[in-house]
Amino acid sequence: MRLVEVKPVDRNILQQARKKMDNKTKPLGSLGMLEEIACRVAAIQKTLTPFVREVVVVVFAGDHGIVEEGVSLYPQEVTGQMVANFLRGGAAVNVFAREVGAKLLVADMGVKGELPSHPALINCKVRSGSRNFLREQALTREEVETAVRKGIEIASEYGKDADVLIAGEMGIGNTSSATLLLSGVCGIPVKVLVGRGTGLDDTMLRHKAKVLSQSFHRRRFDRHDPFSLLEAFGGLEIAGMVGFYLGAAALGKVFVVDGFIATAAYAIAKEIEPLVKEYAFLAHLSAEQGHRRVVEKLGLFPILQLGMRLGEGTGAVLTVPLLRAAVRALSEMASFDDAAVSRAKKNIKIFQKTLDFFGKYAII
Repeated sequence: MRLVEVKPVDRNILQQARKKMDNKTKPLGSLGMLEEIACRVAAIQKTLTPFVREVVVVVFAGDHGIVEEGVSLYPQEVTGQMVANFLRGGAAVNVFAREVGAKLLVADMGVKGELPSHPALINCKVRSGSRNFLREQALTREEVETAVRKGIEIASEYGKDADVLIAGEMGIGNTSSATLLLSGVCGIPVKVLVGRGTGLDDTMLRHKAKVLSQSFHRRRFDRHDPFSLLEAFGGLEIAGMVGFYLGAAALGKVFVVDGFIATAAYAIAKEIEPLVKEYAFLAHLSAEQGHRRVVEKLGLFPILQLGMRLGEGTGAVLTVPLLRAAVRALSEMASFDDAAVSRAKKNIKIFQKTLDFFGKYAII
């Protein structure tokens, strides 16, 4: 099923951008990963003077039936309470979004109960939370497809004028869902990926690992069918994020993947449409157990490493100043010719090692 059309980025502009960056008044490769970030944004935007002005953050929210099994430190009603906090502007992601001048919206994909209307709330509820996947399939095929399509629509409607799109998430129990989705996609054992989520102690962590291992073996799914995985273990907010990433890539927009749960959504989106990887940047390496293994498996390179595991899109929002600085270096920094600076002899071998290192993790 072809949901969107995603085109490859412009590789001619990518190469031109790299040549332009090499000619800046600095030692070759001395800005490290920032150089490749700038060049990739240039290729996505099809310009040698890339920019990052408008940023849109959409926090996708949904509840999880698996919470009934005691896998989370917090009760399920916290999801709705946190959505209210987002809409009041009081959460960490709100603070960070204000700092970088990003617009923030909340998408109700499957919060239990009804939420009051609000200008920043996108009401696209598919159902009131997923089912308990220890006992039954989490979602039906129709529910999965509906949630993914709604995510695509949100990207299309709210992202068309943005330069960077970010998906955050809120859903008590969603590290459990993400763990099983990533185990299914990446083939990494569940026990390696199970983490503390909202801060479980050792006893609760062992219980969570037992519940998730049992769930993984009880549910029906096809490892080669990403929709099947979402049926078995998905959260509606994760399915919405899958669609959001697909929609962002179809629009030709840069999107930044946040942490552990966002990476699960990205991995599913990439299974559906492999070309989404050309538009994706990974914000940070989460402190959630197993994220490093997943990142290595997917061939991603995190921009930040801050020991964060909050979610909400917080890590992704924090990359915005770095993205802006990177593209401004390419767009505004003087070349050797502009500045009338003599060129030093370039150590090609050292630069090539740097390029090979980052190229190993580059999306394109």
